[in-house]
Amino acid sequence: MASRPMLLLWIAGVLVAGFGGAYAVSPTVRYIGRAGMEEARILKNARPLAKIAADPKASAEQRAVASLVLDVRGFADSIGYAANDTYTTYSDVGRDTLLLSLSASRKDCICPYQWKWPIVGRVPYKGFFDVGQAQKAEAEFQAKGYDTQLRPAAAFSTLGWFKDPLLSTAVSNDSVSLASLVFHEIAHNTLYVPSATAFNESFAQYAGYRAAERYFLARGDTVKSERAADRWHDEQILGEYYNQLVARLDSLYGSKPDSAALEAGRAAAGEWVKATLEGWVKDSVRTFKIGPVAARSVNNAALVGVRIYRTELRLFEAWHLQHGGDVAASVAALTTLMEGAKGDEAFARLKEAVATTATVVEPLPLVPSAPVPSTEPGAGPES
Repeated sequence: MASRPMLLLWIAGVLVAGFGGAYAVSPTVRYIGRAGMEEARILKNARPLAKIAADPKASAEQRAVASLVLDVRGFADSIGYAANDTYTTYSDVGRDTLLLSLSASRKDCICPYQWKWPIVGRVPYKGFFDVGQAQKAEAEFQAKGYDTQLRPAAAFSTLGWFKDPLLSTAVSNDSVSLASLVFHEIAHNTLYVPSATAFNESFAQYAGYRAAERYFLARGDTVKSERAADRWHDEQILGEYYNQLVARLDSLYGSKPDSAALEAGRAAAGEWVKATLEGWVKDSVRTFKIGPVAARSVNNAALVGVRIYRTELRLFEAWHLQHGGDVAASVAALTTLMEGAKGDEAFARLKEAVATTATVVEPLPLVPSAPVPSTEPGAGPES
């Protein structure tokens, strides 16, 4: 799944006009200036989806996509999501990659580098429209000994500050994926907790797939409704897999290994990743295809990137069941619960709220966690 980092592009658009000569000397100003110009270009090229849906000159595929997105928007609004002006227009960005998202973390700790911004607070990634800037920033972290990941992103949300268009990079022929994406991005307008990136993105995953399930069911398409439910199931499977991997790595890093033991332990964890993905994860998922996996050393930055969307997913499922399996009621109640929350308060409040009920979440089909890998040099995976 493509990453969907939320950028402070509205700030860039406001500030870029006043930078003047500072643009030539400040990397931060150049970064914000480029972001502002890209956002302006995206908005300038935007076309109303309603016109595309009714345009006989548009291809059948374009009309179908436009009609689906508009219908999903309407459904989102009907169940209490803050659709606002998100995805009322379409913009062709003219390339297959919208931007690159950079994450960084120390090698001996799953502790992502945090970028601090106004309004949204701290976030563990930074988006770049400029490939050269992205590669330079990554090289600077690597020179300091960090794990890094630079990955493509297909879409982003400005949290309702702008009329976010549907971008050409985010369009999918898979109607379940497209509907889930629309619900996901609109969910960010509905609930956003400052400095709580993992909570926000994991919530949007839940809100996206569960809303898509209900949307297709309401239109009598049980096949697609079940597919959306199965994808949400698979997200929870992957969430548990990452929980187990993080527990293993936390144990390794907590032992304060020397450099040789650290690398050996990370390599052993990579072997565990291979065995686990090809084992119970492959046997448990319903929609994801997991082929042969190459054993590799762990990259903490990459782990941070994928976990952002899969943190404590079982809490959201428990909250969903606590509210009768009604995603509209669940999201509305969660929005109220999160009023005034910041950072780690978000998950703390959700955990406390879920713990006060006797809600039973269906167990995931998992096997017991294997022992933590040895940190001895040359050690392989444990049996």
